[in-house]
Order: sequence, then C-alpha cells, then structure tokens
Amino acid sequence: MTREYLEGRTSILAALEARRRTLHEILVDRGAKPDKVADVLASAARHGVPVRRVSQEEIEPLAHGRTHGGVIAVCSPRPLDTAADLMALLRRLKEPALLLLLDGVDDPRNLGMCLRSAEALGAHAVLVRKRVWDFDTVEVARPSSGAFERMPLVLFEGSALIEELRAAGVVPIACLAGAVRSMYETDLKSPVALVIGGEKRGISAAVRALCVKRLAIPSKPGAASLSLTHAAAVVLAEAFRQRARRAGAATTTPSGGRPRS
Repeated sequence: MTREYLEGRTSILAALEARRRTLHEILVDRGAKPDKVADVLASAARHGVPVRRVSQEEIEPLAHGRTHGGVIAVCSPRPLDTAADLMALLRRLKEPALLLLLDGVDDPRNLGMCLRSAEALGAHAVLVRKRVWDFDTVEVARPSSGAFERMPLVLFEGSALIEELRAAGVVPIACLAGAVRSMYETDLKSPVALVIGGEKRGISAAVRALCVKRLAIPSKPGAASLSLTHAAAVVLAEAFRQRARRAGAATTTPSGGRPRS
C-alpha cells in the first residue's frame, strides 16, 4: 500500500477536514508546544485518527525540510478527481462555473500556489493537462496552504475534456500576451475556463485551437510576461471582481480575512 508523509499543521488539518485521504496516524514531536498542535490533536480525535508522540529524531528523516512544526501525518495519496467528477460538479453548481486550466505545469510548488489562488478567488476546480502525475505531493501541498486537499483537481490529456466543457456551456478562454482584447473587456461572469500556459512552452497549439476566446493581461510595454502563478492569480482576481460586482458584494477584504459580503 502506497503511503505518503504529509507535513505541517495547515496541510494536515486540511487533509483531516477534507477527508479525501486515509490518515493512518499522526506523529507529533514530544517537544512541540501544546498550543501549536492543539487544533491538530482535536481534529484527529474527532475523526478517529490515532496520534503517536515521537522524538524529533524520528520525525526529521520523514520531512522535506524544517518547516513541519513537529507534526507529520502518515496517509494515503490524495486521489485526483476525474472528468466525470468534474462534470457532476458542474451540474450541481448554483452559479456560473469558474475553472482554471493549466496547460502543462512542471513545478509542483507552482501548482500548489495556483491551487491556493484558485481557492481564494472563487474557482470551482483546477484542471491540469499533463501526461503523467509525477509530482512530489508534499511540494504541492505546502505552498497550497491546504487548498491541495480541498480544491477539486483534475488531471487530463488530449482534447476530449475541453470539448466536453464546451458542450456543457463552459467557454475556454486562452490567456495570451498578444491577445487584442484585455481581461477588463472580457466577460468573465459567465461559465468560463481560464487557460494558462505552462512555464516552458505556454499554451499548446492543440489547446489554443479549442479556446473560444482570448484575452490579455494588461502590463507595462516592454515588461516580461507574467509567470504561470502570477498570471493565474491576476486573471482569477479579475473574474472574482466581475462576479462580486454583479452579485452586489463588496470586493474589499479585511487583513487576513475573507471578502466581506
């Protein structure tokens, strides 16, 4: 049975609450301050996950770095969502779909940051076009700040899923530096899939041909194009703004909090 080691209280709390994985046990450093692990212990008790107190020397070999905070979870891999899961989700939505489609992503940390932005800015799912799933999931989970456990994540290859989305009324929009229309001039309130190119090759010709619209993120003339993670965050923020404005909700956010409603 394949097992993974999930580290840090934020990732472990998210996994406990999302219940996508099987958590076999949680290892807690005997020297960890009680107030730093109290919420993890409470959630573990609530979900019936055993906790074992261990030495720091036992935790260190299982962790990627020194940011684990003295907490490691032994768990099953996080299962990815399927195309069927995605289409079922779209049928349940009570609002226009907002999807983020990454056409190739090579850095697991970039994927984690995109998931974090997608969750914060109201996306319903993230789609990744990639031939195989070979990421170190700890490197995805840590920068996602828990979003990796909660956000629907679909791995796909080929054009079938994009064509299925189009048939369901979701408009794929390619985010391209040379597009004539800017994101401010593009309707992002209706069901859309925002397509961002990978770090190395950008949006492939095959995916670009399936995109119904194109948009550009305005930037200073002569400046370098935005990275995958920044482009995703910027265009998602514009979609969030447009949708919040239509709903009559304020878009201002208190420090560290959620948008006011």
